[in-house]
Amino acid sequence: MLRPMSHDLIRGNSEKSEMRHMNGPVGPTGRVGIMRAGSPEFEGMVGRLRRHAAETPDRDAVLFFRGSAQDHAPERLDYAGLDRAARSTAAWLQTRCRPGDRVLLLHPQGLDLVKSFAACLYAGLAPVVVPVPGGQAHQAERTARIAVDCAAAVVLTDSVSLPDVETWLAEPGTPVLEFAVTDQGELAEPGNWTDPCSGPDDVAFLQYTSGSTSEPRGVVVSHANIAHNIGELTDALGWTAGMRFCGWVPMFHDMGLILTVLSPLHLGTTTVLMTATSFLKRPHMWLDLIDRYDIQVSCAPNFAYDLCARRLTDEQIARLDLSRWLCAANGAEPVDAATMERFAKRFAPSGFRYEAFAPAYGLAETTLLVSGTPTGRAPVLRQVDPQALEGHRLVPVGPQRDSVTLAGSGRVAGMDVRIVDPTSLDELSDGYIGEVWVRGASLTQGYWQRPEATERLFHAATTDDERGFLRTGDLGALLDGELFITGRIKEMLIIHGRNLYPHDIEREVGALDPAFEGRIASAFAVPGPDGRGEERLHHAPRRPARPAGRAAPGGFAAPGQPVHRPHPRTPTASNSASPMDPPRGPTS
Repeated sequence: MLRPMSHDLIRGNSEKSEMRHMNGPVGPTGRVGIMRAGSPEFEGMVGRLRRHAAETPDRDAVLFFRGSAQDHAPERLDYAGLDRAARSTAAWLQTRCRPGDRVLLLHPQGLDLVKSFAACLYAGLAPVVVPVPGGQAHQAERTARIAVDCAAAVVLTDSVSLPDVETWLAEPGTPVLEFAVTDQGELAEPGNWTDPCSGPDDVAFLQYTSGSTSEPRGVVVSHANIAHNIGELTDALGWTAGMRFCGWVPMFHDMGLILTVLSPLHLGTTTVLMTATSFLKRPHMWLDLIDRYDIQVSCAPNFAYDLCARRLTDEQIARLDLSRWLCAANGAEPVDAATMERFAKRFAPSGFRYEAFAPAYGLAETTLLVSGTPTGRAPVLRQVDPQALEGHRLVPVGPQRDSVTLAGSGRVAGMDVRIVDPTSLDELSDGYIGEVWVRGASLTQGYWQRPEATERLFHAATTDDERGFLRTGDLGALLDGELFITGRIKEMLIIHGRNLYPHDIEREVGALDPAFEGRIASAFAVPGPDGRGEERLHHAPRRPARPAGRAAPGGFAAPGQPVHRPHPRTPTASNSASPMDPPRGPTS
């Protein structure tokens, strides 16, 4: 079952002042020029990394904090070191794989994962980043399904993950795969590497979706997709050549891979990484790194800003200087206006500006970005009529009216976006809510080995015979040039003919009592007895255990009893779930 490589191939041979060494001379501070796919001078990731290694070899490409930032110095990787490591592993891979083969990367977040990913690109192979299969059976099964689905040719891992990988490889259902450990010396002489001269339309990597409700599907991302989307990120969010990046979102997530790793490497700047586990345990560490390393760009899902606003103490906030944080991208889940306002108010003493928030929308099927908010422009908020919202329309109202506040996800970035009725396939006018359809150079090639799903979702046509659109499954509207995302088609709740958005309900009910602030909740419809009668809307908040003798939070009765506080979108019943409070995290 287990076929490792031969032994000799596997086993081989003050902080602020650091910034001058970390980046060296950055160059012009204007917009970064990106060579677009299709142009004669197209330059992919390999060409960019090779050029950075030649021009700025000693500049830090990646800094990684494995544990607490206060207790450990970062692991460092400069551009020369990244290039050499990539050429070494790529030379070894080229002796074992055919061009275009898939390589399963089973590394935790860190420098080894970055080097292995780059090595696959250097070798003309398609990396597939997957979480290391640890002690959870479902994760091991998912990894095995992905390995089979992509027909992986080899596995790259590291010495820390090797025991878990060997256990996984020996399990029934796991395909027979060769593997190599990348952190115990060079696998081959870097000089033996041959440039594969990958073209714009060649596959760069596969980005697997979460597979939480279906079989995981691999999104096929080309070298042209990467170049175009990073160019649109640069233009839409207003990045400049001198900006430094920081993040904790894992590389198996499109936000972590594209925005936090590939974008800064493409631009030739520095990115500072930490693990998601470190962030969830010590959210202040993320903000500490942003301060310490003069970070200008950092991204996270909405929940992360909420977690920081709730968890950091006044003393921790007083030690921070966030005035240099220019682009706080917010995406990967619904953007909440109240969360951004709460975070900005909480961290104003640290110099954070509300205008730094950059709400954005994207998905793996479009490489990453579809729309974004430029650096320095405040998020666009709109108070809309709640009844019109239920009727799939955005109708702005004055502050004196009952309203729902929606945060825009920025302006469309170099893509063609239409709002389409998901049933009739008619294109809708501004202000009307429908399915978001997207086409353009960032649109990926489809799902790996799934021609029917690719044809259905990536080649949609409107009733006017406009073709080549991706059906995102997301609901939204365009209003005054801004894209507003209102929910998912699959999650829409229809109660007595009313269209209700579950995340709006979850936020409203969570605001009814401080005990529910920031907790996970789920709103869902339940049919009447025996499937007949009145359909009821239930809300299941997850909250800490209530101290003995303390009454239920105001407005809530015992599980399953009606909610007493009236509101147009308040559920007719509430169920309390487990007292645990698991952290919310990004999903792909």
